Amino acid sequence: MRQALIQVRPDSQAVFDDNIARATKAMESGVSADPVAVFTFSSPAQMFTVISPKRWELIEHLQGIGPSTVRGLARSLGRDIRRVHDDITVLVEWGIIERNDDGKICVPYDLIHADFNLRAVA
Repeated sequence: MRQALIQVRPDSQAVFDDNIARATKAMESGVSADPVAVFTFSSPAQMFTVISPKRWELIEHLQGIGPSTVRGLARSLGRDIRRVHDDITVLVEWGIIERNDDGKICVPYDLIHADFNLRAVA
């Protein structure tokens, strides 16, 4: 099962440390961890520029219907094909969706988990 983690981490050193810890654990145990793609954003604002509400809806819909053409996806979403194409371009660049061997777009993850915190100023 392929998984993706979308996270907001303003501290790049903490992200680096997490990745090293995950790799070390896999090396020490001799068991590779489940394949997890990690998409890290420095702020919620950055995340929302990449994954807008319309793009999140596109991801959810595409995950539900399976591989599709851009035109078919736009039609099933009831959206303009040009806008859907623009959204797909961004999501493909980030690796959140992919093109398969047939040239159709798909979500390559069985599970996508989004995780971020909002803290009050102390």
